[in-house]
Amino acid sequence: MRAVARRPLAVLVAFGVLCLVAAAFAFRLEPSASTDTLVSESSDSFKATEKFKQQFGDDPVVIFVKGDLQRTILTEDLGRVIQLEGCLSGNVPEQALATLPDVCREIAALRPKPANVVYGPGTFVNTAADQLLKGFQARQAQTQQEGKAAAESARKLAQKQGFPKSEQDRFAAAAEKLANDKFVEETLRLALRYGLTSLPSIDNPDFVSQLVFDTSKGRCVPKARFAYLFPGCSGALIQVRLNPDLTEPQRARAIELMKEATALEDEDCREQAGRRRGGQGQPQQGQPAAEVCDFKLDGGGEYVVSGVPVVVEGLASAVKRSIFVLLAAALLVMAATLAVVFRTRLRLLPLALALGAASLTFGALSIAGGDLTMASIAVLPVLIGLAVDYAIQFQARFDECRRAPERPSPAEAAPAAAGVGGPTIASAGVATAAGFLVLLLSPVPMVRGFGLLLVLGIVLALGCALTAGFAALVRYSDRAPARADVPPLLPRTRERIGSASDRFAATRFALWVVRVARRVWAALTRWAGQAFRVAVTQPRRVLAIGLAVAVCGWALDSQTEVVSDVRELVPQDLQALKDVNTLQRATGVSGEIDVTIRADDVTEPSVVAWMAKFQGDVLKAHGYKPGATCAQRKDPPELCPALSLPDLFSSGGNQETKQSIRGLLDAVPPYFSQGVVSEPQKDGSRKIANLAFGIRLGSLERQQEVIEDIERRLDPPPGVEASVAGLPVLAAEANSSLASPWRRALALLAGLALVFVVLLVVRRRVRDAAVPLIPIALATGWSALVLFVLRIPLNPMSATLGALVIAISTEFSVLLSARYSEERRQGALPRAAIERAYASTGAAVLASGATAIAGFAVLIVSDIRMLRDFGVVTVVDLTVSLLGVMVVLPAALLWAEEHGAFTLRDLDPRRALRAAGRGLKRLPGLAGTVLRFRRRRA
Repeated sequence: MRAVARRPLAVLVAFGVLCLVAAAFAFRLEPSASTDTLVSESSDSFKATEKFKQQFGDDPVVIFVKGDLQRTILTEDLGRVIQLEGCLSGNVPEQALATLPDVCREIAALRPKPANVVYGPGTFVNTAADQLLKGFQARQAQTQQEGKAAAESARKLAQKQGFPKSEQDRFAAAAEKLANDKFVEETLRLALRYGLTSLPSIDNPDFVSQLVFDTSKGRCVPKARFAYLFPGCSGALIQVRLNPDLTEPQRARAIELMKEATALEDEDCREQAGRRRGGQGQPQQGQPAAEVCDFKLDGGGEYVVSGVPVVVEGLASAVKRSIFVLLAAALLVMAATLAVVFRTRLRLLPLALALGAASLTFGALSIAGGDLTMASIAVLPVLIGLAVDYAIQFQARFDECRRAPERPSPAEAAPAAAGVGGPTIASAGVATAAGFLVLLLSPVPMVRGFGLLLVLGIVLALGCALTAGFAALVRYSDRAPARADVPPLLPRTRERIGSASDRFAATRFALWVVRVARRVWAALTRWAGQAFRVAVTQPRRVLAIGLAVAVCGWALDSQTEVVSDVRELVPQDLQALKDVNTLQRATGVSGEIDVTIRADDVTEPSVVAWMAKFQGDVLKAHGYKPGATCAQRKDPPELCPALSLPDLFSSGGNQETKQSIRGLLDAVPPYFSQGVVSEPQKDGSRKIANLAFGIRLGSLERQQEVIEDIERRLDPPPGVEASVAGLPVLAAEANSSLASPWRRALALLAGLALVFVVLLVVRRRVRDAAVPLIPIALATGWSALVLFVLRIPLNPMSATLGALVIAISTEFSVLLSARYSEERRQGALPRAAIERAYASTGAAVLASGATAIAGFAVLIVSDIRMLRDFGVVTVVDLTVSLLGVMVVLPAALLWAEEHGAFTLRDLDPRRALRAAGRGLKRLPGLAGTVLRFRRRRA
């Protein structure tokens, strides 16, 4: 600290440059939706999901072709859908690619290819027509060969029997005609059966209609077996399974290009076509005559881009944008609060140091190759609150040294303040970090990252306060601070507020706001003073009542609701949410659960038959009826069939032979089969197959129950392995870990144990380590009770913040108890030592706590429920932590000195209220303070 005091300006310049560099790295962080942040890489579900992705591709982007299905596939719109699917696949031949919009060439140029597999209505109909036409042509060629062979045989037979040349030709022609007539008869019979009047093609509406629709059930009822492509008459589905090797930015870019391709308009397309033609009205020589302007449907249909990857990307971006906007507002509120409650010359210095610590922390995260997950975003407000607290504590120690009778200079006061307060504040920081280290026990990786990032932030915040903080104090503290002899928790505290803020008010309204804020603060501090008197006069009673209230909170903690339905946690105007709701209303599902089957040969009839039976049993158990639609409004099924290997066999494998199964799979186009079965080995066997179930977007708790039911029903034959995979599986498992009340209770106990160990190592006495834990432990119960009474639900972002109560309470409790021990060592009696500790360190604790509460309160106005509930929970936690320290810690310290026994009479709150006496009667109401802002100052 002496070195910092000698070169304060150089330290500040170096600190500023370092923060700017760190901020530049921090702004490079991108939101991550990677599945490895949800569950541990060692979990079975994660391993199964990764293996599934490498084989069949990542979660699909679903493009809903919204509109009348008949208009879409029975008109020229089908050709536009085919072109769109080719564009999205990125596998269009170069010659054809030249006729497509620029966005298609951009998709084709991406490396790696964004799409692993694309299948939709256009490719399905086109491939079916091609396969049938090839089959017809092959049968026709075979018939011609058979006719020629029959003609030759008839000719030889007639020649052998001595018929003349003309008769031989007649017999040969008759034999050839008989073979051709048989082919024509078979063709006509098939055409009559399927209502075909011409060869299969995408331009033949009769063929397409017979292929897609079940005319026996209605005019526009798609066949149930094609529900994964045609869920109903209101539209069709294009599924784009993304490449699993894409990075987060590459995946985001691929989704952006897909949205751009589906949103092309005529005007954009004409502009692109004009550029390709060099500004000429007609195509140049060698230029294709027909160019695709866009993929807009003439029948009035539209494209809706949705699916799990789109929703996750949209949610991450929305939360990232919202939390930084809200934090900017929170910083302004915290700055205003510091101006009101922290009376010192450089009152905004703690906030500046907190911002520097935050930039260093997130810059380090970027340099280490980390990502910006939901949990790491939540680190920011917590870290700013802690960093403000450390800076305020050191600044308060510095001001205290400056007010000493010998009036030391700033360069002399800085080493003295650091030497006196540094060990205590550092030990409080270490204990707080230990409280957050308990998050390393979480099975969710992003929660573990949340804890590690906070520990790093605490270390950097302490370093910033010790270096740049004291450098600024030495460089710019040229005047001695005002005296603060009045204990901040007594009624005369409003004298501390001063009138400096009046000079800041330039308007009458601003002056009114400042006066109201001062009077509210004065009222709150007077109330805190009265609570402090109760605590020191009735310590046993305060502890007994506090324990009883905490027990109620611990008992009710398991009853607190945990909201996990993503539709309730995000802004209702989020486009990705609107799109997924549109998709779910039209199809009945919005996500996919996959069951990966592994065997020596999944084409064995017994394996295929088991898969078909298992699939049918699961669907039946969750409300699906064969042939029914999944989009029904009344009692919709929880699970619906998706593209799976048994769907390729009409009999489900019961009557199929291995040869017929392999023959059918060989005949199925690769683009179609690669989504359900692996490539054949040299011996013709296939090792991996997929069973897929569509699932509705809803509560993660219910999704977990559905997944567990699927796992219970898994009973594969010998030699067959089956595992459940997919992002819904990982999300449900992570939510189950976060929402478990037993896991939260164990985490709290582990946090208290870690803090106790740290304090025991520092203080070396069991009593000195245990007493500060009393308000910490009670605060966890109080917080749970307040959340239950206010009916504030937890969510995946706030369920882990039980550790926040321990951490913040530890900070306040350790600082004040250490100051109390210091006063006791100097000879003060217990009650006098407590009053002196609260008159000095308590002022800084109250100021930092009020500043952090004001900052977090801004999050409550967010339109994102996840952030709003997070803000409410944090405000409750901070308020309870302050209450525990200001009321329970004095009682715990005095009780530890006296060791008085507890009685049932101590649980009577009326005796405690009577002990407050006249002070509580004089306490003005908060509403009255606001309304009587014009009252003459005392």
